[in-house]
Amino acid sequence: RYKNSFIDNLIDIVYCQYMDAVSPEASGIVNQLLTGNKLALARAISNVENGNTPILKSIFKHTGRAYYIGVTGPPGAGKSTLVNQITCQLLDNHKKVGVIAVDPTSPFSGGALLGDRIRMSDLTTREGVFIRSMASRGSLGGLAKATKNVALLFDAFGMDYIIIETIGVGQVELDIASVCDTVVVALVPESGDAIQAMKAGLLEIADIITVNKADREGADRVAIELKFITELRNTKCEWEYPITKTIATEGKGIDELMSLIELHQQYLKISGNFEYKRKQRIKERIKELIDDKIRNLIEKDILTDEKLDTLVNKIYARELDPFQTTDEITRTLFQAIQNEK
Repeated sequence: RYKNSFIDNLIDIVYCQYMDAVSPEASGIVNQLLTGNKLALARAISNVENGNTPILKSIFKHTGRAYYIGVTGPPGAGKSTLVNQITCQLLDNHKKVGVIAVDPTSPFSGGALLGDRIRMSDLTTREGVFIRSMASRGSLGGLAKATKNVALLFDAFGMDYIIIETIGVGQVELDIASVCDTVVVALVPESGDAIQAMKAGLLEIADIITVNKADREGADRVAIELKFITELRNTKCEWEYPITKTIATEGKGIDELMSLIELHQQYLKISGNFEYKRKQRIKERIKELIDDKIRNLIEKDILTDEKLDTLVNKIYARELDPFQTTDEITRTLFQAIQNEK
């Protein structure tokens, strides 16, 4: 432990100000969740979505056992139908599955249709599955802000697999890669003209690529184009990124897709990449949480909305500049930490 270091002081003050003890009610929810109570799981998810982080601290030591599968791709690629089929296969193999389906939020009302849950309604009667639809609420990475936390609850609940379906994404909404062990990118035959634009983004996070709705014209052509694009990537990696074709509405190609997911899972564990990716995920999560805590600390105690508006007006009038202003805010934060100590 390095005495008087900035980060040491910062972590101490943030912990003291923002880490509340688990309430008796939350403790009861946690205990029931860990025994497999679905009602407790639903309540825990609602609590976490509303910012109740003490629950997460209590359950974290019970996580790390589930395998995370991400399904992403552009709008209309049939992601929900694919997730439905993958989930059915896992349930048939007596696995417990948690599904998180992220829907886009309306920029007008702030609500979401939650259509993914509607498209997976036939799963709700089956044992061993829990589906949670989440509104993106303005998050720009293809996931909702609380997605990672809800996934932890599923993990602690005892799910063998957690499947996360993103909203329809393009080239830059790539959060799914920082959450899941295996990422399946779903495209359609009509994606051919857009593949070149995707090369620097969406396709680079794929572990498996599937051309869904493969009964449509152009599916073979798109599959060949994708193989050419991934050739260079294959020469640099031990894992050869496979291209497969599916017709999810008819269940065709799902067996091959599931075999590829299982093969990728085995590859990660044999190669040591599974542990490496999970540790990288923890590292990025710590940075993300620290960023959130610092921002909350500044907004709560140093830079209120009123003070910010005053600064904005002065900057607009060129009486101040944003760079010097940011330096002053940082110095104020550091001084507050020192005074607290």
